[in-house]
Amino acid sequence: METRIPETLDEQVAALSRSADRDSLFLQANLGLPGVEGSVTVRVRNLSVGGMLAEGAARVTQGGAVEVELRNVGIVPGRVVWVGEGKFGIAFDRPVNPQAVRRQVVTKPDLPPHLQRMGHNRGPIYRRR
Repeated sequence: METRIPETLDEQVAALSRSADRDSLFLQANLGLPGVEGSVTVRVRNLSVGGMLAEGAARVTQGGAVEVELRNVGIVPGRVVWVGEGKFGIAFDRPVNPQAVRRQVVTKPDLPPHLQRMGHNRGPIYRRR
């Protein structure tokens, strides 16, 4: 099989994203599109430092700018690098920490009574996965 060297910037970003470690997961994110009021909810199928695979009914175009709101990270700008049937790839404009996105924030009512008595109810506690 012949190895092809990426020529355009989009191809280089896509190649870097594909070679990065990815976390396979199933969570939701809000996707903002320029010129569209509000956001669209998409499913995040896998996530890496440089991008993500999203699935949903969002009408995106290859090369289009997007903003993704990821849990525990906030809004991350990026570009759509490929579009398939109901799925699309996004390359982020800045790196994200996939482990932070996976982390589940435990609210105070979720704490067991023994932790509440120990004073662990002052701030957010992160549950490891």
